[in-house]
Amino acid sequence: MAVLPDADVESTGAPTVPVPARDRARPNVSLFGGRVLVTVAVLALWELASRTVVDPFWIGRPTAIAAALVDWVRTGVLATHLGPTLAETAIGFLLGGTIGVVLGFLLGYLRVLDALLTPFVTAVYTLPKIALAPLVLLWFGIGFSAKAALSALLVFFLVFFNTHAGVREVDPDLVDAARLMGASRGRLLRFVYLPHAAAWVFAGLRLSLPYALVGAVVGEMLAANRGIGYLLATAANQFDTVHAFAALGVLIALGLLLNAGVSVVEARVQRWQPQRLHRTEGW
Repeated sequence: MAVLPDADVESTGAPTVPVPARDRARPNVSLFGGRVLVTVAVLALWELASRTVVDPFWIGRPTAIAAALVDWVRTGVLATHLGPTLAETAIGFLLGGTIGVVLGFLLGYLRVLDALLTPFVTAVYTLPKIALAPLVLLWFGIGFSAKAALSALLVFFLVFFNTHAGVREVDPDLVDAARLMGASRGRLLRFVYLPHAAAWVFAGLRLSLPYALVGAVVGEMLAANRGIGYLLATAANQFDTVHAFAALGVLIALGLLLNAGVSVVEARVQRWQPQRLHRTEGW
């Protein structure tokens, strides 16, 4: 029976045929072009609808939103408000992600500590985290630290549970084999648990990244005089749909850039893992 070009070694047990780099690039180019066409089509329909069907007061107008963004860049408004949001998101992401990874590894590896503390972490996780925003503002004030703390709180739980699951999913036979070979606890963590839990850790980081931005923006909407969340709240309070959509567009672009950054770091850290072959059918 012939081996399909996209067959996986793990699923079929048969050798796979490597796909040349130039052939892998073609689907990516086609996919990018398709996404550009979809984006242009949506914006064109939006512009047409705002001019013929729906009052632009309700949905804005892409050309007006683009003009507002250009004006923000020209006058320095975007730079003034983008800096605090980026800083709050970055600090919250790093703080919550670091604590989540460390605590997830500890509780996943130490079973007694896991049985003792995980129920308490789960109990706090069941609370709506946004409902804790007033308490965070009360504890940390209305400055930078409150937004970073709220961002870290949202990040922590996703990273913790993914890291915890990744450590617990390590093959016990592999652990036993390493112990028979004389591996110490530190070497087990470094050469067995950490590499095999890395995919889970990065999945948690990728999932939590938008929530880091959410925490910063929600804090700015509640109590701030700077930040993209502040711009969004001000535009909404003034019934200014154009500038509200402009702020949302900035947040979308920021989220995509941050996600791309995590992807680059993940690719560098997990270079040791075998790359899956790209599917060549259907392009």
